[in-house]
Amino acid sequence: MKQDPLSPELPGTDRTRHRRLREQGSSDRAVLDSVLAAGFMCHFGVVVDGHPMVVPTVYGADGRHLYFHGSVASRSLVAAPGATVCVTVTHVDGLVLARSVFEHGVNYRSAMVYGVPRLVTDPAEKLAGLRCLTEQSAPGQWDYARRPSRKELAATTLLALSLEEASVKIRRGGPDDGDGPDAALPIWAGTLPLVTTVGREQADADLPGGIAVPPHIAARVGARLG
Repeated sequence: MKQDPLSPELPGTDRTRHRRLREQGSSDRAVLDSVLAAGFMCHFGVVVDGHPMVVPTVYGADGRHLYFHGSVASRSLVAAPGATVCVTVTHVDGLVLARSVFEHGVNYRSAMVYGVPRLVTDPAEKLAGLRCLTEQSAPGQWDYARRPSRKELAATTLLALSLEEASVKIRRGGPDDGDGPDAALPIWAGTLPLVTTVGREQADADLPGGIAVPPHIAARVGARLG
């Protein structure tokens, strides 16, 4: 079924309105999409048995939804359908070292997505969602590795969270105390960039000889993530 496109402007709600550091916020959905496309790990927060639970997990984003999955026995995934959740994605781009400790900070890109996730039961969407997850973290792997069996699909819960309600913040640049009284202090100030790159592949110890590294994996060595 064809779905209407999401608004290019993120709607402001009580949960997503930028109350502090508004200059770092963005309501542009394209910015949200870029933050989500740059990663594959999120933190999924939900209340389970009256207590908050925050679970790190992989995700896939297709422009309309975040997909995340796990075992059918997972307490967080069992509790999520019908409950409001918050999913966060964060990229740390650098440490901001100022002249005073108070002004220290972090350069980052972050997104928070709110909503009630939907349990994916349609077989075609379930496969598409799992492919989205796989390709987000390891592009090319879905068509290279064995696909999930019926038994594996039955043991897997897949949730879809709409990207309708989300908040985005980005911090770039150096310290903010260069034009204040502390600027006269003989203290170095600046940024320490942080970069994550893909390392050299390491074959499984049980891998038989003669199986070459596939091109889609070899091509990622040295690539920057985020």
